[in-house]
Amino acid sequence: MTYAITQTCCNDATCVAVCPVNCIHPTPEERAFGSTEMLHIDPRACIDCGACADACPVDAIFPVDSLSVGQREYAEINAAYYEGAEPVVAEVDGPNFHAWGEPVFERSLPSDFGPLRVAVVGTGPAGMYAAQDLLLHTAAEVTLIDRLPVAGGLVRYGVAPDHPATKKVGDTFSRFHSHPRVRMHLGIEVGRDVTAGELSAHHDAVIYAVGASTDKRLGVPGEELPGCLSATAFVAWYNAHPEAVAQGVDLSAERVVVVGNGNVALDVARILVADPEALAATDIAAHALDALRASRVREVVVLGRRGPGDAAYTRSELLALKHVPGVELVVDDHDPRTAAAIDAAGAGDRAGVLKGLARVRTDAASPTGGERRIVLRFHSEVVEIRGGGDGVNSVRVTDGGGDGDGGGTADLGAGLLLRAIGYRGIPVPGLPFDESSGTVPHEGGRVAGVPGSYVVGWIKRGPSGGIGANRTCAAETVGTLLADAVAGELPAPAGDAKAFRRLARQRNRRVVDARGLAAIDRAERDRGRRDGRPRVKLATVEELVATARSGRLLRLTR
Repeated sequence: MTYAITQTCCNDATCVAVCPVNCIHPTPEERAFGSTEMLHIDPRACIDCGACADACPVDAIFPVDSLSVGQREYAEINAAYYEGAEPVVAEVDGPNFHAWGEPVFERSLPSDFGPLRVAVVGTGPAGMYAAQDLLLHTAAEVTLIDRLPVAGGLVRYGVAPDHPATKKVGDTFSRFHSHPRVRMHLGIEVGRDVTAGELSAHHDAVIYAVGASTDKRLGVPGEELPGCLSATAFVAWYNAHPEAVAQGVDLSAERVVVVGNGNVALDVARILVADPEALAATDIAAHALDALRASRVREVVVLGRRGPGDAAYTRSELLALKHVPGVELVVDDHDPRTAAAIDAAGAGDRAGVLKGLARVRTDAASPTGGERRIVLRFHSEVVEIRGGGDGVNSVRVTDGGGDGDGGGTADLGAGLLLRAIGYRGIPVPGLPFDESSGTVPHEGGRVAGVPGSYVVGWIKRGPSGGIGANRTCAAETVGTLLADAVAGELPAPAGDAKAFRRLARQRNRRVVDARGLAAIDRAERDRGRRDGRPRVKLATVEELVATARSGRLLRLTR
């Protein structure tokens, strides 16, 4: 029996490091690493030890014999990756079968080097991979800072609630929240409560992991109408982000149009038509669950500007969409190029996943009943969003009209439009910013012209790559930071950790520390147990801060 990697693969390559026979590829040392949607296990070389499954932070690896109906295709996907390649031959003359090279310690400091004090701004995957790297490879003291009064970033507020396995990577990060060399200041915003200069004055180095927190615009008439939202706002709403409006997403229309062809577009489409009772077993926001239970949405049309072979979503997410209970996945064949691309696609192509799906024509009128469905409409762009003061009532899109020339237009009745066409970083006060790319200019993570400042994640490389991509990104940045430290290029801080703690609390009396964060976690899990859910999130800043304070005071009085 061999193992296979499935849909939730995060690509952080933890499994590669523990495999004794080197049967998981691509590895971080290989050129293809980061360019494939997932890692793959070679069934010809796998020795069924299960080490990879034990190490996987997102529960993506299973024995082939135990794969569910919806996962069985992944056994073929793993095997297909190695077609035509020579199998790895394991050396079995010792307890460790892997042919290891000489050890390399790229991210370490000389033994006589004093501990660095490093601030990490942002507690999502990028920031936590950087913190983890520093804590595991050096004696650094790390200050974790986040503008929200709770840690987690993308894991807490970006991952869809029906992907609980992906959220488990948060458990890997949370063990560092209470690390003896970590100090946590949640609810502190750089540029509002402290300046970048003040952060640098109290730390040897500062790593900014602030992500890409805004979205791109369509630039079409009607985009400002009520009922035209960013997918960023919608995801924040159903994930109980404290800055999202608890009330305000109108789900009274039977059709929703989602613009975009990435994983986020598939996420929001799936959530809109999923069975609310299935979502009730997740950590979805309570207000979103109530709204979805009352929702009238029956159809979601996902618009892609290009063809099915050029879509940005991963093949694994598309495969999963075919197995959502009670939801039909269909393809709009308004443009003959769509059918031609699907019919010509190979089994391993993204468009090949769409073979066998029903092909339909999307009518102008919204659906009036029947099975819930998701319609993938390719070669189609939004021209205009129509409606009035009450909101959106239709979306005008390009339409091939059967000729494939894209010259015509069609109106799709819809009461809600969500744009999921990409994220964009915003400037960090005190740091340079490239408006064209939405990133901070850097060299290997070193911020240009600001000694001692570094970037990691989407603010460094742009909004590309999933959770696991941040591990190698963080390794590069931390490596650059440590090289600068050894070269004596880090400015000496004027203040110490205690001075920064005093400064932070002077500027914001509602700062949450590690004990407060633990109190929030306990409270959310307790609420979840009462409702038969993994957790019920606190959805406002006031609730989070009050819970952190009350839990901390309770522990102090015991």
